[in-house]
Amino acid sequence: MLNDRTDSPLYWPIAKLREAYLHRDLSPVEVAREALDRAEAFNPELNAYLEITRTLALDQATSAERAFRDGTAAPLAGIPVSIKDTFDISGHVSTRGAAVYRDAVARADSGCVRRLRAAGAVFVGKTNTAEFGQSATTENRLGGPCRNPWDTECTPGGSSGGASASVAAGTACLGLAADGGGSTRIPAAFTGLVGVKPTYDTCPDEGGFRAMSDFVCPGPVAWRVDDARQMLSVLSDRAFASSAVRRPLRIAWLPRLEMRPVDPQVAEAARCAVEQLAALGHAVEEADLDLAGWDAAFGPMVLEEEWRERGHLLARASELTGYERRTLELASTLPAQAAASAREDAEQFRQRVGGFFEQYDLIVTPSTAVPAFPIDARPRVIDGQPADWLWGAFPFSPAFNVAGVPALTLPCQLVRGMPVGIQLAAARGADEFLLNVAEELEAALGFEPAAVRSKWALLVPAGSRSA
Repeated sequence: MLNDRTDSPLYWPIAKLREAYLHRDLSPVEVAREALDRAEAFNPELNAYLEITRTLALDQATSAERAFRDGTAAPLAGIPVSIKDTFDISGHVSTRGAAVYRDAVARADSGCVRRLRAAGAVFVGKTNTAEFGQSATTENRLGGPCRNPWDTECTPGGSSGGASASVAAGTACLGLAADGGGSTRIPAAFTGLVGVKPTYDTCPDEGGFRAMSDFVCPGPVAWRVDDARQMLSVLSDRAFASSAVRRPLRIAWLPRLEMRPVDPQVAEAARCAVEQLAALGHAVEEADLDLAGWDAAFGPMVLEEEWRERGHLLARASELTGYERRTLELASTLPAQAAASAREDAEQFRQRVGGFFEQYDLIVTPSTAVPAFPIDARPRVIDGQPADWLWGAFPFSPAFNVAGVPALTLPCQLVRGMPVGIQLAAARGADEFLLNVAEELEAALGFEPAAVRSKWALLVPAGSRSA
C-alpha cells in the first residue's frame, strides 16, 4: 500500500531534519534514498539533473548516519544537496552544460564542493545548466530543456535552472548554484524559492570553472532563508548569525530600472511585498536611483573571458548552442582596449552604488519583470512595450553583480499560477544583515508552495517514517 508523500522530509527546515537525525527519528540513509528515488522518478519529465549520483549519495548518507551516532555530525550532515554542473565533483563528469565536454571527468572537487563534502552534505546529483552559464534559461545540446516544476511547459530560468528545479520538485533540500548576472536569483524567483547572491568573493570556488569571473558568486537555492543561511555559512567558511533587525530601516523601492517595462501583475505583487516592509516598521520610499551603466562594464569583461577560456571552441561551432556560438563570435571582434575600459567603468559603477548605500540600508526591486514563460518563448513585449531579448525579462539582476553587493530573491505571490519574487540588495559585506531582513519579510509574506509540492508528491510505502 502506498501513501501520497506531500510531507516529505525533503521539504522540512534543515534544523528540523537535523533534529530528527540526532534523535534517531529519521535516518540520513532513508532520506537520501527518498531524494534519489524522487530524482530518478521525476527527471525524465523535468530534466533537472544531468547525472544522479546514487552510489556517492548513499555512501555519504551512511557516513552521516555514523557521524550522528558518534556525535561528530558536521553542519550539513545528511542533508541532500544538488550540485550545479559548473562545479566539479571528483570522479564525476563536469559538462558545464556543453556537449563538447560530455565525457570530461573532474579530477578533484572544486572549492565549494569540497566545503559541502566536509560539512557532511549528501550529493544527489549534477544539475542542468545553460551552456557555460551563458543564458538566463536552461537549454543546451545535452538533451531536452530543463522544465519548471510549477508548469513543465515553462522554463525554470537559468543558468541554474536545474538547481532550482531540483529543489522545487523536492529532490534535494538545497541546491548549489552560481550567479554571474542573475543565474541564481532568476531561477529561484521563477520556481518559488529563496536564491542568494552573496557579496562578490564571499564564496570562492578554488580550482573551479571560470566564466563571468569578475561578477559570479556561488550561493544557495532553498525553500527558506534560514536554510540558505546555513548553506551560505558553509560555502563562505563563516557564520551568518540570525538576529533582530533594527527599526526603522531606510529602504529605497525601485519598481522599474532604466525605464524597462514590468508585467503589471508582477509589479503589483512586488508592491504588496514592499507594503509588508512598511508594515514591519521600516521607512520605505520610492526612489529613482541611477543604476544605468552596468552593461558598459559587464559585456566586454564577460566577452574577454569567454574568448580567453573558450575561443578555441569556435573550431567546433556546430557542437555549440546558438547562444554560445554567437557569444564567441562577438568576443572574437572585441577591441583590444575594450575590457580595460570596462574595468574602469565597473569601478565607477561600484562607487556609485556604494554611495546609494550611504543613503539607504536596502534597495528593493521586483526579482524579474515577468513570471516564468513558455520554453523558447522569451517575451519581446511586456506591458505593451518592446522588451529586448537578452535582458528584457530579467532587468533587475545584473546591476548588483557588477556592483559586487549581496542580493537575494524571496517568493512573494503567484501571478497566473506561477511564483514571482521580490529582490533585496544591501551594501557590500552586509550579507548577514540582508539575510536577517529577508527572514523577517519571509515570515510576513507567508508564501504558500503547496501547489507545487502536491504536484510532485511521490508515492511511498505505507508506514514510512514521518516526524
